[in-house]
Amino acid sequence: MSDLEAPLVRPKRKKIWVDYFIQFRWIVVIFIVLPISATLYFLTYLGDVWSETKSYEKRQKEHDQNVNKVIKRLKGRDASKDGLVCTARKPWIAVGMRNVDYKRARHFEVDLSAFRNILMIDKERMIARVEPLVNMGQISRVTVPMNLSLAVVAELDDLTVGGLINGYGIEGSSHVHGLFTDTVEAYEIVLAGGELVRATRDNEYSDLFYAIPWSQGTLGLLVAAEIRLVHIKEYMKLTYIPVKGDLQTIAQGYMDSFAPRDRDPAKIPDFVEGMVYSPSEGVMMTGTYASREEAKRKGNKINNVGWWFKPWFYQYAQTALKKGEFVEYIPTREYYHRHTSSLYWEGKLILPFGDQFWFRFLFGWLMPPKVSLLKATQGEAIRNYYHEMHVIQDMLVPLYKVGDALEWVDREMEVYPLWLCPHKLFKQPVKSMISPEPGFEYEMRQGDTEDAQMYTDVGVYYAPGPVLRGEVFDGVEAVRKMEQWLIENHGYQPQYAVSELDERSFWRMFDADLYEHCRRKYRAIGTFMSIYYKSKKGRKTEKEVREAEQAHLETAYAEGD
Repeated sequence: MSDLEAPLVRPKRKKIWVDYFIQFRWIVVIFIVLPISATLYFLTYLGDVWSETKSYEKRQKEHDQNVNKVIKRLKGRDASKDGLVCTARKPWIAVGMRNVDYKRARHFEVDLSAFRNILMIDKERMIARVEPLVNMGQISRVTVPMNLSLAVVAELDDLTVGGLINGYGIEGSSHVHGLFTDTVEAYEIVLAGGELVRATRDNEYSDLFYAIPWSQGTLGLLVAAEIRLVHIKEYMKLTYIPVKGDLQTIAQGYMDSFAPRDRDPAKIPDFVEGMVYSPSEGVMMTGTYASREEAKRKGNKINNVGWWFKPWFYQYAQTALKKGEFVEYIPTREYYHRHTSSLYWEGKLILPFGDQFWFRFLFGWLMPPKVSLLKATQGEAIRNYYHEMHVIQDMLVPLYKVGDALEWVDREMEVYPLWLCPHKLFKQPVKSMISPEPGFEYEMRQGDTEDAQMYTDVGVYYAPGPVLRGEVFDGVEAVRKMEQWLIENHGYQPQYAVSELDERSFWRMFDADLYEHCRRKYRAIGTFMSIYYKSKKGRKTEKEVREAEQAHLETAYAEGD
């Protein structure tokens, strides 16, 4: 075994007061966070129901009025005196774990809080036109009874359309449809000067259409999107497939579960995800839509995973390691949101006893705690502790490198479980922020097609093994190493996560050409903060922001001469 492959030996870490606070943070969660979360969820639900009682015509009228307010607000901005444009959403409200430090600088706020309505479900065009604050729970509640769904429905209820478009969105159907943004047919954007435009793949704003994904709202303000719908059935027929062996064997079992080596499209499931529980055990799940009649046939098992007292899904799936392969039917909407109640497996760290039957039965209906409230109730010391002792990262890597990625995470972080979710990375007519490896279509590795390279998300969410054992662990250095590994392997890090990249390295990971072209063309420079500076970790003063943006502005004008 080489030195690189040898297990790292780490000394014990001396505990500090924050360790004990974290250990008993469940008291704050149970008595403060959970009750407030449940109240907010209920009030949000009432607001959504009230919205749904309005006619589409009334919703559109309100939408137009709200867009006009945004336009008026932007046109009234004095670029020489006012700060950079920023939404009025509080920093702690975002679902992502990266704290929104850029909002600590002086900024010019635009209120988008009213943009939370489903504007139209067009069954003929198979399009849902929605506002950016519509979340996944809201839209699945409306569409699933129609036997319709967004092509990609991110698992957590609270994730919003705007966040999934400007940031990153994936789900178990992404091996068929791509990332969330690949299912969007049109963006309605208010540009820096207050102009409202509609960007599609083939209209005059097509460059903006391809630049919006991953741009973090730094090209304009999203006010609506048209998203592709697909026909669905009432149930998901789910097959649990245990895989045992080393990490490369688990990776191959994962690939074989959804990417048949003979490329027979009939063998490709509608949904797929994998969970790796240890360096030698994993469970792959493949799903296909099934009718109510099929699910209720004699001998078939129906599992209503959405009930509050049910075992957390990742723990239930783990039983396949003992039971062997088995099949069951899950109501489709409950399947979509199967990880919501436990926040994947983060709930185990937040509430160590939250997975016990007595807690689920008595208090499971209060779950999950809102991530925004968890962030709001943590001070600077706890925030820094999580930054150093906790990992919330997604690694997007070419599918054929998934085994290498699993081995890297095991060696450097020892985080388990790990989440696996494949997605197509399409070859676009223009080179956008992320793109497949050059020449992938000639290699045609397992899962690849002529128009897309198959990638996979390796979701790394939990406390690393060294932290759980009380050993020294440098979380900052581990993330730096991860980012470097991704750059070297043509991988990507979603920008919701904490990044340690400097600006040069950031643009080695992502392609800046189209983004910077659109920043100049649509006058975003000097109005919206650049994406790197917006993603950059740490506090930002007004002076830092203005100097950084002025440098971008001068560079852009120099290049335009």
